Amino acid sequence: MTGSHVLALGHYQPAKVLGNDDLAALVDTSDEWIRSRVGIRTRHLARPDETVDEMAAAAAAKALAHSGLAPSDIDLVLVATCTAIDRSPNMAARVAARLGLARPATMDLNVVCAGFTHALATADHTIRAGAATAALVIGAEKFSEATDWTDRSTCVLTGDGAGAAVVVAAERPGIGPVVWGSVPEMGGAVRIEGTPPRFAQEGQTVYRWATTQLPPIAREVCARAGITPEDLAGVVLHQANLRIIEPVARKLGAVNAVIARDVVESGNTSAASVPLALSKLVERGEVPSGAPVLLFGFGGNLSYAGQVIHCP
Repeated sequence: MTGSHVLALGHYQPAKVLGNDDLAALVDTSDEWIRSRVGIRTRHLARPDETVDEMAAAAAAKALAHSGLAPSDIDLVLVATCTAIDRSPNMAARVAARLGLARPATMDLNVVCAGFTHALATADHTIRAGAATAALVIGAEKFSEATDWTDRSTCVLTGDGAGAAVVVAAERPGIGPVVWGSVPEMGGAVRIEGTPPRFAQEGQTVYRWATTQLPPIAREVCARAGITPEDLAGVVLHQANLRIIEPVARKLGAVNAVIARDVVESGNTSAASVPLALSKLVERGEVPSGAPVLLFGFGGNLSYAGQVIHCP
């Protein structure tokens, strides 16, 4: 085998939906204020007893069912999350136990909002190296638990959920080369710190960085995959803010692509946002099987990672 490809996808969101009018009863805000600044209308919130690994396992179970593989076929589980409270067993090991997997390698990755695309690249590299043959790659967050619900600048953004992909070895690569990196000196622009941990960010700093620095990096991702932005059938950026997604997609020049805008109904779900949005696009049939799709995560640490995949 010379590469890997995404075989199947799945996603999960909690049942509770919090609308903008509901938030207006908690803090000084309004539906118009929220939609005009970030584009979000609703977000899903986990139950108090609903855990990161529970949501991750629900998404992974759907992806595994869609793949046609047996649990015993999975030999690697990667969970991207920045909101797991417990350290051991890690989320990946807990997912493996919930799904009855045999003896997989299990690792968590914390690259905040760029976590899933980092994890997808890690799975691709591991399979290419011959150290695994089938992986579950999951992004899962309980962002509500790190949210200060009295801070109207951040509480309007966050949501909970999970998205998952089954990645398997392939003779023809279906996951393109990753382009990744970070801006460590600006890492404090997005923070989840303290006890209990609380999410905070410098919104204007993140906005300027994302809308000016990321489009040329996204074009480099396409070039590394041997395509142009015009060839893309889909673009799935981290679902941070509609006012970031739309200008970045426009500057990229993906004029023929479906642009994921799941942030409108799901809010910012950090590492879960890319796989969650991608899974919904595929479930609705908005991107043809085999078509090129750009995945691009960015955010905390001012990290970024992107790759072009062939749509499952």
